[in-house]
Amino acid sequence: MESLHSKNLTKDESLGKSAQEFVDIAEIKDGVVVLKNNSLRAVLMVSSINFDLKSTQEQEAIVAAYQGFLNSLDFPIQILISTRKLDIDPYLNLLAEKERIQPNDLLRFQISEYRAFVKNLVDISNIMSKFFYIIVPFALTEAKKGSFLEKLKIALNPKQAKIEREMEFESYKTQLWQRVDHIIAGLSGTGIKITPLGTEELIELYYNAYNPKVTDSAERIETEKLELERI
Repeated sequence: MESLHSKNLTKDESLGKSAQEFVDIAEIKDGVVVLKNNSLRAVLMVSSINFDLKSTQEQEAIVAAYQGFLNSLDFPIQILISTRKLDIDPYLNLLAEKERIQPNDLLRFQISEYRAFVKNLVDISNIMSKFFYIIVPFALTEAKKGSFLEKLKIALNPKQAKIEREMEFESYKTQLWQRVDHIIAGLSGTGIKITPLGTEELIELYYNAYNPKVTDSAERIETEKLELERI
């Protein structure tokens, strides 16, 4: 992902600098990440498939579909695998609620024992979960700094300049979504599920990337519930 971690700076160089200076993201809106160089990024979350459990014919079909997808690309993509400690708290809370409302003493005891077993297993085994993403870029030719006349135009008529920037963003976003559609269609033959991340999911993803220790218990997106979406 686009520079997820801070640049290498000494302690003295870091003093006085805000955390935002080390983040390449300018803003996140409409399900699009806008970088400081005005480039755009869309992030797709993809499910996994157990390739080894497929038959020989299915494996060959998946490989052929993936090869066809790669050959059809005329723009770069990035594949990101994020590994995190499995968050079992929501499931444990569900079991605790089931235990609380269970009228049968024997069943309530069994639920309690099972909940303790699951918690102990996860704590000892340190079970990790993996999340898979595809990052789709769209680099703008206008990413360079504006000329003196352009800056003067913005200073004289900031409202009109803002409207023009919004129109440009919508145009570039449309081209970015065309790439997203191409990827979704190209990978549909492999059997994986794909969905673009919305604004809130993108904020969570990048926040977790910059703060891995703070968000161990953050709410996760369940890949199994993903549905194939088309923009």
